[in-house]
Amino acid sequence: MTKFCVLLFSCSLFLISCSSTEESKYIIAVSFAESASPENKDGRLLLMLSSDDSKEPRFQINDGLNTQLIFGMNVNGMAAGQSIIFDESIFGYPYPSLSEVPPGEYNAQALLHVYETFNLSTGHTVKLPMDNGEGQQWNTSSGNLYSKPFKITVGENGINNVSLVMDQEIPPIPEPEDTEWIKHIKVKSEKLSEFYGRDIYLGAHVLLPKGFNEHPEAKYPLMVFHGHFPSDFRGFRTTPPDPNLEPEYSARFDLEGYNLIQQQEAYDFYLRWNEPDFPRFLIIEIQHPTPYYDDSYAVNSASQGPYGDAITYELIPEIEKRFRGMGEGWSRFLYGGSTGGWEALAVQVKYPEEYNGCFAACPDPIDFRAYCLTNIYEDENAYYYDSEHKKLEVPSHRDYLGDIQSTLRQGNHLELVLGDKSRSGQQWDIWEATYSPQGDDGYPVRIWDKMTGDIDHEVAEYWKENYDLRHILERDWDKLGPQLRGKIHIYCGDMDNYYLNNAVYLMEDFLESTTEPYYDGEVLYGDRAEHCWNGDPDQPNAISRLRYNSMYVPKIMKRIAESAPQGADLTSWRYQ
Repeated sequence: MTKFCVLLFSCSLFLISCSSTEESKYIIAVSFAESASPENKDGRLLLMLSSDDSKEPRFQINDGLNTQLIFGMNVNGMAAGQSIIFDESIFGYPYPSLSEVPPGEYNAQALLHVYETFNLSTGHTVKLPMDNGEGQQWNTSSGNLYSKPFKITVGENGINNVSLVMDQEIPPIPEPEDTEWIKHIKVKSEKLSEFYGRDIYLGAHVLLPKGFNEHPEAKYPLMVFHGHFPSDFRGFRTTPPDPNLEPEYSARFDLEGYNLIQQQEAYDFYLRWNEPDFPRFLIIEIQHPTPYYDDSYAVNSASQGPYGDAITYELIPEIEKRFRGMGEGWSRFLYGGSTGGWEALAVQVKYPEEYNGCFAACPDPIDFRAYCLTNIYEDENAYYYDSEHKKLEVPSHRDYLGDIQSTLRQGNHLELVLGDKSRSGQQWDIWEATYSPQGDDGYPVRIWDKMTGDIDHEVAEYWKENYDLRHILERDWDKLGPQLRGKIHIYCGDMDNYYLNNAVYLMEDFLESTTEPYYDGEVLYGDRAEHCWNGDPDQPNAISRLRYNSMYVPKIMKRIAESAPQGADLTSWRYQ
């Protein structure tokens, strides 16, 4: 009996010891105040820690070397006053666990990126972050809740007694106002509204030509500037640079006073726009954010809906109707860089007769054999190079000398923290949301395992047949060639930060091999030029990127002269 009691006592001590060992030493409780919102919320709950006092932690999360710390989880029906616990089991970036955060003093902040419920026409119900006029930015989206940052200490024994209360709500963003030159339009898309089960609008900022009101007889060609979400029309200023503007340094371009340069270039464009010999065009920048990104990629998509058809057949005709556009394919032109470069080329390929030329600068991958540095058809893993004995990560960002700032794994893990199911609102996820088939749960199917990088080649084949632009052109050249002859122009720096030049090389190989007809366009490279070189050999990126709206005009005019149909109006819009 005595031995039994001793044994029982020993077992009790062991269980108590195990229990205390299993208790987390890293606990941060997060809640939101009823004053911020009385309603229950779905969304992505984010916890941020920063050792940099220069600004709020929510503005310091990125894929570069200066990023701060973030951890994330989904919440469903989170109620005011309810505490949600972050411990070492919650995945984070760049440290995967709170237990790996180095001891020290940090600014702590929490934010709830709010999701809404969508009943899609496909029969799926999904929870997604609705854009609220900010261009799908989790840290500034209206209606998101957040806490004010305060100091906490991470000690050798963990984090104790820390609670964050989100008592702030990001306010609505005001709509841009019309001016003499710039008008704003919103159009309800019947196609997208049907897909999402609620009203969905497309918008655009329209730059009017000189003499628009004085020449009611004129009809105008249309230039479509594709790219990331524009809050207003960019690069157009009717007054000289502000003499009281404090010069700001641009780390990206290593230029002091770059904000002054931007204002001067915008004013110079206004002067050029008014010169007697400048052709009179309409220029538009489109607002088409989705619940997945700041931009739809301007094509039809299984998970995002028919944005390509909505833009080409609903928005653009309405703009041309309201602002006296020609309304014919020969008079429409596409251009843009990076995301906008891919869109310009993709829209031209997908709607070959609705547009008369594309000028695609530094386009996102246009051949998925060079999906940046990954061949999604042949590689087994996206994060690591194939090697039996060496584990080497695939880089994702470099400078013009080849210095690396991030890897593919790191960037994807940041996205996984910001949102699962392709909901991070970041680059790799929007490619997936655009190109992938829709899964049984209503969300895009992963091209690769987000944790490990293992590639799903069945999904890759779907991408190939539907969105690999080089493959589509090669597969369908007998049909597309005659419709695209003279319309394709591609520009890229040979030291693009994201390795986008690799896919351009492969596209060029195909285009130069074409016959019956020869593609009769151009592919040009900038020597040692980074992202986003757009075809000007005489100016650095810092300057040429500010001249999109005028640099392709001579080539567009040449194209019009060569291709306008018999009887086309070539005079009403050429007034001085």
